[in-house]
Amino acid sequence: MSIKEYFASIFSGLWSLLQGMAVTGKELFTPKVTEKYPENRATLQIPERFRATLRFVYDEQGHHKCIVCGSCERNCPNGTISITSHMETLAETLPNGKPKTKKKLDKYLYDLGSCTFCDLCVTSCPTGAIEFSNDFEQAVFTRAKLVKQLNDRPEPEEVAKPAAKPAAEEPKPVAEAEKPNNEPKETA
Repeated sequence: MSIKEYFASIFSGLWSLLQGMAVTGKELFTPKVTEKYPENRATLQIPERFRATLRFVYDEQGHHKCIVCGSCERNCPNGTISITSHMETLAETLPNGKPKTKKKLDKYLYDLGSCTFCDLCVTSCPTGAIEFSNDFEQAVFTRAKLVKQLNDRPEPEEVAKPAAKPAAEEPKPVAEAEKPNNEPKETA
């Protein structure tokens, strides 16, 4: 390496250092903005699109829309969602005479600690049963508290559907014993 190249590399390094210090110096004199959190909770504006934690969507009667299809669990890239369910036999029967069954949700577990907030579970849900809230205060002291059961509300009792009325009954033929006897009785 020649002396000319040596001094050129030194000046090049100094020029790079001065450019970096200019950026740092500019930030040193800009006014600072400090959030006064948690004192400003009442006026704090959280953007509507902010994804904080997953929650179930409930209707007016307190029923959730989850049909236990498992698409959210399958589309989660890191296994954040875990669903357990069971099959329940209903009182109704199918036209072919077999009993009608329905999948019922036992537990819908969501691990907030491993969620990447990618929104794939929400967009893949066919019924819109889950959504992200923008409640950002989720700090806890143990990781176990980050696993949440979304279906924690008790399910309202199902209202029994009235049984279908049978078709109009046709008159039954009168049995021989029930027919009026118009014949004279034999006397002995």
